[in-house]
This record gives sequence, structure tokens and C-alpha cells, in this order.
Amino acid sequence: MAAKFPALAVSRLEKGVCFGALALLVLIPFAELALRQFAIPIPHARGLIVHLFLVLVFFAAMLTSKSGGHIAIGVAQYIKNARARKILEIGGILLVVFLLTVLAWNTLPYIRYGLVGRSVGPVPVWAFALAMPLGYFVMALRFALRPKCWGQRAAALAAILAGTVAAVPAIAKLVWGVNPFDAPEALWPWMDFLYDAAAAMMLPAILLLALAALAGMPIFAAIGGIATVMLMAGGLEPEAFHIPVFDALTSPDLVAIPLFTLTGFFLSESKAGERLVRTFQVFFSWLPGGIVIVAVLISAFFSSFTGASGVTILALGGILYTIFRRNGYSERVTVGLLTAAGGTGVMFPPSLAIILVFSTSSMILHFMNVHTDYTIVHYFAGAVIPGLILVIAMVATGIVLSARSRLGAKAARWEDGGVETLDEGRAAPRSWHKRLWAQGLVHRESFASGDAANPLSLREWFLGAPLMVLLVAGVFRFWGATVAVVLVMATLIMADIVLASKAKVGRESGAGGKGFGAAQAFGSLRESFLEIMLPVVLVAGFFTGRLTLMEVSAVSVVYVVIVEVFIKRDIALRDIPKVFAKATPIVGGVLIILAMASGLSFAFVDSGVPERFSFWMQDTVHSRLVFLLLLNLALLLVGSVIDMFSAIMVLLPLVVPLGYVYGIDPLHLGIIFILNLEAGFLTPPVGINLFLASSRFEKPFMSICRYALPFFLVRLIVLVIVAYIPWFSTWLPGVLMRMGL
Repeated sequence: MAAKFPALAVSRLEKGVCFGALALLVLIPFAELALRQFAIPIPHARGLIVHLFLVLVFFAAMLTSKSGGHIAIGVAQYIKNARARKILEIGGILLVVFLLTVLAWNTLPYIRYGLVGRSVGPVPVWAFALAMPLGYFVMALRFALRPKCWGQRAAALAAILAGTVAAVPAIAKLVWGVNPFDAPEALWPWMDFLYDAAAAMMLPAILLLALAALAGMPIFAAIGGIATVMLMAGGLEPEAFHIPVFDALTSPDLVAIPLFTLTGFFLSESKAGERLVRTFQVFFSWLPGGIVIVAVLISAFFSSFTGASGVTILALGGILYTIFRRNGYSERVTVGLLTAAGGTGVMFPPSLAIILVFSTSSMILHFMNVHTDYTIVHYFAGAVIPGLILVIAMVATGIVLSARSRLGAKAARWEDGGVETLDEGRAAPRSWHKRLWAQGLVHRESFASGDAANPLSLREWFLGAPLMVLLVAGVFRFWGATVAVVLVMATLIMADIVLASKAKVGRESGAGGKGFGAAQAFGSLRESFLEIMLPVVLVAGFFTGRLTLMEVSAVSVVYVVIVEVFIKRDIALRDIPKVFAKATPIVGGVLIILAMASGLSFAFVDSGVPERFSFWMQDTVHSRLVFLLLLNLALLLVGSVIDMFSAIMVLLPLVVPLGYVYGIDPLHLGIIFILNLEAGFLTPPVGINLFLASSRFEKPFMSICRYALPFFLVRLIVLVIVAYIPWFSTWLPGVLMRMGL
């Protein structure tokens, strides 16, 4: 027990710093927004927020390395020879340890000399920046201790020593000053050798790192290694790599990424999905193909917050599968649609993919000295019409396929006496509440057996209504809007009470039936109106300019915590750290790649690679249409083997200059990028969503591929339409720009 105490203390300290930084990123912008109503500023709030974000990224990366959750491609797992897989695994670990050690040492001179005199209030900036070398060193040590064999651990520790030797130029600057000639003359030949070796071996080193990334080495380490080699080969000092890394991780817009991710996990860990499904069922399932509409809309809602279609499949796949099957949809249509619809939300605010595309494109255009008037608002607006086209296409495909299967009419037969016979032979009364219980969608005790409104459910109206009023008043600071919300909420509550008290069990049509009743509509809204209003109010606040993106993300976390913890009580107060822990691997895994990719972008531009590549492409491919075709094919292939966030941050720095050369609008190019990568998740035979669906629905992988193929082909048609008709992406942003937004 005594031996475990230091490790336990370190683990708790690590989690405390990470979770504390994440909590402060929520609370400080929210407090700033609240105090703004009284014209009370928080001193140095913005500086504190962005530097806490830097700390969060590296501590989250440390925790992610502890759990082994860093994003990797892992092609080596398909190698059948166990010995070969083991050799690749150990080789990858040694290379990661070496690279992280080099990066750690290279960070220190930048902190010592590059951040001198900078502070956030009384706190010097270097105190926050020390999270960078600390994070690198801790991750290197954890990778070194991952092998179980002592011989392999000794080799990993030798890699730490080798990384220290390779970082001699940075260590010399740290010890003897900025001028390299102040270092002992005995070190000069070695430092010259390192720069000459980087120049001579740049291409082989990049190829080695790329192959190591394919074999399973974490992508962020490969990116950092490639950028460092390119900078040294160009004669720049290796610590220059950390200048764009630091700048990227102190950007206010990127703070929204972990906060929206946290919002998505609070929603997925609660029963919000079940409530939203029931509400969407009531409003849409009476329509032809209504269940398909429900599935696509609810998937879009969830993936817009989580930013990951895989999370949507895992969180909602079970309940939606049950609804589809009990409404008579074939397994082919059910599994195919749920696999394909999971990523539709990446085209709608507050999509993390759109935020990353905007930040990366803006950074590359800045490095290229190209001015653009586009803001994140324009990127969000530009994705709306393509997103709606994708949603309509998914719904239409699901309806057509389900009609062809001819099973929809056989699932349930309405018989005399108001009883519906389900496939399992279990009878369910036509009462909407009791039908949901009979279908296993809600717990029986959740609803009262009488006709009157359930007082426990009405409690949600009376707790939620003040929350909505306060939110609108705080966001819009306009009493007319606040009064309007008060009147609307009072009307909804009174209408719900009156309709619920008059409703008769025998006259209510079920949620999956052929009718639509006002009583069950208001009853379902009572359950889920708080979740439904979350994106409505936040998007309105953002597009009207009342809230910045960072404030929107902070308000979304506070709002969803109040709703799911204190009003709905789906998540216990003591379980909040567990939600933080589940969000940490996404935050650490994605944002550390973003940090490394910003350094790689700087190295690309400094070396002139995009410019030379653009000239070569112009000489080889003369048609813009042919270029778009080649780009789409390449991105589909990349999206099938690399996650969307990594692909955006690694490939977009190469693609943006190409788009500029061919005269493609950068916003339109970003929308094409997202559509391609999300479609790549469905590309047989290696699309990640296919594997997740196979696991979630417990179906053979090849069956999943067959089920998803029609939806994949429809996605390709949508992709071609959007790619070759820029109007769909640029019209709405143009309208906003003409309005001065």
C-alpha cells in the first residue's frame, strides 16, 4: 500500500489540475457573461482563460497517455504474424519516447527566452507554459514504462537518453545562453552534425515517421517529429516549432472545443437521448417515414455537440434500433440508416469539425499573407445548406428503402378495442405513456396511471421555465424578448395542464400510431423542451453577436449541468468527475494533435512545400474540375483510415494552398473537406463507423458494409453536388456579409 501511495497522489494531482482547468474554462466565461449585465469586468479574464486552456491540453494529453487513448491509425493490427506486430509495437514505443524527449528539451529555451516579461496579472506566462515540457516528459516516461519486459524498458530508457543527446542545441542554449558560440567548443561539431544530418536525412526521416504512424505510433508524436526535422533541415532552431504551438493553444476560439465536447458527454451520459427520441416520435412518427426522420434529426442533434459520429452510434444506436424494429423496419434499413446518419450533425453549429476547419484554414492563409473576411460565423452558415441537403438525402433514402422492404405495414396492426399487437405478442394500450412503457422506452414508474398531468413531470416545467427566462435575459439583455419568453412558457404550461387533464386513455393515439394528439405533444415537450431549447438559444445568441463562441460553449456546459444534474437528476453530483474523465481522452487526443499540426503547418510554409506542390499540381492538372475529383477521391481514402480531426489538422495545410491556386473559395473548400471525411467513415472496407456499428449492433462486419452501402452512395451524390456547385456553400455567408455580420 505504501508503494502505491506516491503513484496515487500523482494521479489525483494530475486529474485535479486537468479537471480544475476544465471547470475554470467553464466558470470564468460564464461569470464574465453574468457580471457583464452589471458592467463589472473580471480582471485578466481572457488571458487567464487561454492560458488555462494550454494547461488543460497538456494535462489531458498526459492522462490520455496513461490510458493509452491517443489517436493512432494502427494498420499493424492487421498483420497476422504476432512477432512482427510485437517488433513494430516496441519500435514505435522507442521512437515515441525519443521524439517526446526531444520536444520536451526544445520547449525549455522557448519558455526561458521567448516568454520573458509576459504575464497574466501577477502570474508570469512561463508558469502556465511549463505544462508543455512537463507534459512531454511525463508522456515519454509513460510510454517508456509501457512494456512489461525489463529489457524493453531499458531500451526505452535508452531512447530517453538518446533524445537528450539529440536535443543538445536546445540544452546548450538553456545553459549557456542564446548565442550558440557561448557553448563549449567541444559541443560545436555535434550541433553542426545534428543540423547537417537533418538536412541530409529529411526525406528518409519523414518517410520513417509516416510509416511509424501507419504502424500505430500516436499521430501527434509523428507530426511533431516531422515538423522538427523539417525546421532543422531548413536551418531554423528546433524550438521555433513551439512558437506556433503556443500561439494555437492560446487562441480563444479553440477553447470552445473541449467545452462543447463536455456538453456532448453530459448529454450522452444522461437520458436526454431517450427523452428527445420520444418527443421526436410524437411529432414526426405519424408522418410517412416519420421514424426515419426521428433517427436522422436526433443523430444530427447529438453529433453536432459531440463532434463524433461514433459517439452518436454508441449512445443512441440501441434505443433507435429497438424503435425501428418494433415499427416494422427491416434490419437492413435500420442498421444502414443508423450507421450512416450518425455524422450528419457535423454540418451544423456548434460542430467541432467546422471550428477546426476555420481555425486551420485561417492560420494557413495568414502564413500565406492572404487576407480573408470570413469568420467562424460564415463557416457555420456555409455548412447549413449542404447539411440540410445531406439530412434530406438520408431521410429520403431511408424512406425509399423502407417502402421497398414492405415491412412497415406488417409490424403493427390496429385491432378493435384500441389495442395494438406488437411482434412479440405483447399487448399495449393506446395510451401514449403506456405504449412507451410497453415498448420498453421508459420506466413504468415515470408516468402516472391517470388522465391528469403528472405533478412530478410538471415540476420540470416550473423548474425549467425560470431557467429559460434567465438564460434569455442574460444572453439577449432585451426585456421584450424576456417578456415574450415568459408569456410563451406560461402558455405552454397552462396548455399542457388543460390538455393533460382532458385527455382520455381510450382516445389517445399512440406515439407510434397513425394519429397526432396535442396532449401527448405537450406531454413530450414537458420532458425534453429544455434539451430542445439548448441549441436554439445558443445558436441565436451566437449569430446575433450577443455571445462569442467561447461564451456559447461555456453557457452550454452550465446549462446542461443544471438540466441533467439538478432538474432531470439523470447524473448524480458525485458522478460529474466521471463525465469529465470520459471527455478527457477526446480533449487530450484531439487537441494535442491540433497543437502539433500548427507547428507542422508553420514548418510546411517555411519550407515552401505547399507552394512547390501547388506549382507541380498546376503543371500536372490544368482543370479545376479534375482537381476537385482527385481531391474528393484522396479525402475519401484518407477519411477511411484517419479520424476527421487528425485529417483536418494534417492535410488541410497542404490543401488550402492548392485550393487558392485553383481559385476555390476557402470556405467552400472547408465544407468539401468535412463532407469527404465524414463520408470516409462509411467507406468500405475500413471506415471506422462500420466497425463501431458492427460492435454496437452485434452484426458481422460485411453485413454492416452491405447495409450501409446505399446510404454511402447517396452521400457521394450529395458530395458531388456540393463540391461542383459552390453556391450551396457560399450563398448564405454572402448574405450575412452583405448584412454586415
